[in-house]
Amino acid sequence: MKYLRLLLALFLIPSLSIQGQENLVKITIQPYLQDAYPNSIKILWETNSGEESIVEWGLTRKLGKRTSGKSFDVNYSSARIHEVKLEGLNHYTAYYYRVLTKGVQSDIFEFKTPPLSTQAESFNIIAMSDMQKDHNNPDKFSEIVNQGILDYLQKEFPGKISNNLAMVLIPGDLVENGTNYSQWKNDFFNPAEKLFSTVPLYPVLGNHEKNSIYYFKYFSLPENGSPAYAEHWWHKDYGNTRIIGLNSNEGYSDSKHQYEWLEKLLDETAKNPEIDFVFAQLHHPHKSELWIPGESNFTGKVVQLLEDFTTKTGKPSIHFFGHTHGYSRGQSKDHKHLWINVASAGGAIDNWGEFEGKDYDEFTVTQDEYGFVMVEVDANKKDPKFTIKRISRGNEEQFKANEVSDQVVIYKNERKPNIPKPVSPADFIAVDLSEVLLKAGVFSSEFEGAFHAASHWQISKTKEFEKPIFDSWKQHENWYYKVNRQENDDLTDEHSNRLETNLTYYWRVRYRDQNLNWSDWSDVATFKTK
Repeated sequence: MKYLRLLLALFLIPSLSIQGQENLVKITIQPYLQDAYPNSIKILWETNSGEESIVEWGLTRKLGKRTSGKSFDVNYSSARIHEVKLEGLNHYTAYYYRVLTKGVQSDIFEFKTPPLSTQAESFNIIAMSDMQKDHNNPDKFSEIVNQGILDYLQKEFPGKISNNLAMVLIPGDLVENGTNYSQWKNDFFNPAEKLFSTVPLYPVLGNHEKNSIYYFKYFSLPENGSPAYAEHWWHKDYGNTRIIGLNSNEGYSDSKHQYEWLEKLLDETAKNPEIDFVFAQLHHPHKSELWIPGESNFTGKVVQLLEDFTTKTGKPSIHFFGHTHGYSRGQSKDHKHLWINVASAGGAIDNWGEFEGKDYDEFTVTQDEYGFVMVEVDANKKDPKFTIKRISRGNEEQFKANEVSDQVVIYKNERKPNIPKPVSPADFIAVDLSEVLLKAGVFSSEFEGAFHAASHWQISKTKEFEKPIFDSWKQHENWYYKVNRQENDDLTDEHSNRLETNLTYYWRVRYRDQNLNWSDWSDVATFKTK
């Protein structure tokens, strides 16, 4: 009898041990930050079970304060997401924190609250997109974050990450399939936990999210969009910059609610003296040099709104996007507005020649490479500016270790170059149609470091130029298919076409510097055709 009881005990002990292990709470997604304000922030994390949601926090690693929050089902097994909002914080102040659920606690992390809009505090932003898993390069997103972003920040901005980075923007395609629970944990949050635990992230929906319930459970974004579309579109202010998140996906891109909301928000932003810059993010491009089928008319409408806003207010703007897996940087012709594709942070590269593409006038640089974009905002009250840097990790053909492959600086204040001088043809000189070469004087500017970055030429049959019969806009560089198609063009002359014989024509030119400042138009010159 004793032998039977002993044998039974030997069988029961392992089963009890296994059952105990199954009930053990584990943090499956480390804490990450959301929706930061000068006096509050949200902290989220995921556990395999357990409802308790506690954050211990304070001004030192001793912590000392304790705040409880809520938890809710992920809709997968017993996993739960925890959300705690810390309030009553001091603006632009560093804090320490850790999370607890049912006796299990995280490491201690740090964050820094945003400044007040009235403070002239400069800051940095990372923008990246399309980190959905490429099964041929499954660890690429981890590399982009850990060997890319974190190493770059440590080298260029020594010190704590929370002091040197304000937020991370992600314009879509965070995972390969948004309806797959494991991809959120394994492919998105886990590889980037060292970054997301310290810096708030602000994504928008891409097509790969598939409007999944997981997206809306994992993120607690500003709920200041249209009431019926919480977190589909929103805005967030940091210092002197307004960030706008939009949904360019089918079913939402044609929503009059989103368009009207954006119009109203931009009208309000125009009247806000504390906002110097507007950065919008959405997933789909209006134009794409590497992949034409990915283009969106909705984004074109957004671009037009931002262009009109910028020209009306003098506040420069950007639209960040992804969808095409490569980097592009363009600029609007008549507005101080940038077009920036911030991909790819993991998705398979759209290599040159692999898909239908087009050399668009707006884009000066397109690269089929991995990487991320660094935005450095200088909040100097007298002369605010921002700098865009593409940090490249190369591609399968050529690896790059955080190489700055493109850069542009945009000032809010006007910095007009000097008006160019038309040289020839002029004074009604008669010119053969085959020899019409417009020639203007050299570029000059009162501002140190400015150089000749673009020229805009027009020919008209009238002095008013209401309907130019020739309109040419050329940039100082045009990197398309790995070749600079503008190499050796000094931008001071331009061949014309579409002219007729025995007519009088009028022409003019304006010059632009690398900071997107146009000169005024030149005087009007005249010539006749033979």
